[in-house]
Formats: sequence, C-alpha cells, structure tokens
Amino acid sequence: MLKIRKVLDRLLSVCFWLCILLLVWLTLLVTSFASFRIPSDSMEPSILPGDNILVNKWVIGGRIFNIWKAVEGKDVNIFRLPGFGKIKHNDVLVFNFPYPASWDSIGINLHTYYVKRCVALPGDSFEIKDSRYMVKGYNGTLGPEESEYRMKQILSSGKEQINDVIMNSFPLDDSIGWTIENFGPLFIPSEGSTVKMTPTNCKLYRNVIEWEQKKKLVLKGNSVMLGDSLISEYMFCKNYYFVAGDNRINSQDSRYWGLLPEEFIVGKTTLIWKSVDPNTGKIRWDRLFKKIR
Repeated sequence: MLKIRKVLDRLLSVCFWLCILLLVWLTLLVTSFASFRIPSDSMEPSILPGDNILVNKWVIGGRIFNIWKAVEGKDVNIFRLPGFGKIKHNDVLVFNFPYPASWDSIGINLHTYYVKRCVALPGDSFEIKDSRYMVKGYNGTLGPEESEYRMKQILSSGKEQINDVIMNSFPLDDSIGWTIENFGPLFIPSEGSTVKMTPTNCKLYRNVIEWEQKKKLVLKGNSVMLGDSLISEYMFCKNYYFVAGDNRINSQDSRYWGLLPEEFIVGKTTLIWKSVDPNTGKIRWDRLFKKIR
C-alpha cells in the first residue's frame, strides 16, 4: 500500500507541475508571443515561403476574446492588454484577415492570418503615386525600394507583362477609379476622428462604419443614411491601419480590401527563428534568427 501511495503521490505531483507549465505556456501565448509559418511569397524579399516568424505581442498588448464565438463566425468583443510600445511606419504585422465571408463585410477570421507591412497609421493621409507609397508629413521610404522599382518596371514594360496583375483597387468603384498604381489620398481613421459623409466617403468608409455600428450605411442621392438616421458626418470608434505586402505585384492587401481594424492585429514580427526551403525541405541556415526589417 505504501508503494502504491508513493506512486500516486508522484503522479499527482507530475500532473500538478505539468498543469503549471501548461498554464504558463498558454499565458505566454496570450500575452507575449506567437509563431507563424509563411506559405506565400507576398512579403518577398523580406520574408520567404517556408520562413517561421516570431511575433511580439508586447508592442500593443495581447488580445482577450471569446475564441469559441469567433470560431463560429459570431461578433466578439476584443479586449487588449496594456502594451509597451506603438506600431510604427514599416513595422511588419501579423493579423486576422478582416473579410472572411465577402469583401464588403468585416469580421474576424481565426483560420486565416496575414503578414504585411504597415504603410499608414491611424490619422495618416495615404496615397500611391506612380507606384510610390506616400504619407503626408512622412519623409521616409515605405516598404523596400527594390519592390517599388520592380513594380514600376513591370507596369511600364507592356500589356503582356501585366495581364495577371489586378490593377483595380479598393473600393472597386469606377466612379472613384483608383488603381494599385495611383490611389488616394485616403484618410486612415483614428479613434475620435470625423469625416464628412459625402457620397465618396460613404463608399470609402462603408465597411468600417457598418462594422462599428452594426447598421447599414446607404447612399440615397447625395444623402447618407445610417440605419434610419440621416447623417452629415461620422466619428470613428476605432483605430485603423493600411497594410501592404513587399511583393507589390502579388499581394492581397489593403490596396484591394481596405482598412485593417486595430483589434485584428496579433502583433509585430521580430525575427525568423527557422526557415525551411519548401521545394527541397532543407533548412536555410543563413536565415535563422534573422531580424525582420
């Protein structure tokens, strides 16, 4: 009996410490870091297919929400823990793709994560001129210069070279006529900022306003109706970002689907902790622990 009791005590002790370790691991996953494997080339040359990246959640804080409701496709309230920094221009972010059902309805998608570069922050005025990303008042370069140069080369090389490139961009409206080559200017909403509800702004901000208010935004002539109310301006409740892939020719990003809500951001990428060539299965040793810039 004494031997059985000792074995049971030892098993209970092992189970206890395993539970503690699991709790610590889950806490770290929620509050501190996450790891993702990159399947596509949308962030080349900065990040390659087969790279495994580490994501820092401490910059803006980890998220707490009802995972089960989110998995079922229901609206969830997302609470963010205090962060120790701010997202900056050119930070590379991992986020939940904000259009799980269709490109006119925002919702969190726990099955699909994207990695893109932040090219515009809340409160920015963003524009693309001849393939160059520009933010009013910001003098730095947004994204790798070689990607901008390559895109300009392809777009100027003739129709045969661009047949597979989708040129029409958000909000996919002929009356606005924006393309991935010439786009904007577009004001990126910040919490508490306001815009006048003109017919153009109705088209530009319909998705985010309907997501915030859970009401339909309808344009009737030159008037804008939010639910049953006529509105002349709108104050935003959330912060939004504009993100783009470094591989500008082959990246499904904000140029096509619009604004990224802050709640959907997982965190900022920091480094590549492992890299395996998807074609050969061999480890790319030169990419291990490489910082993502």
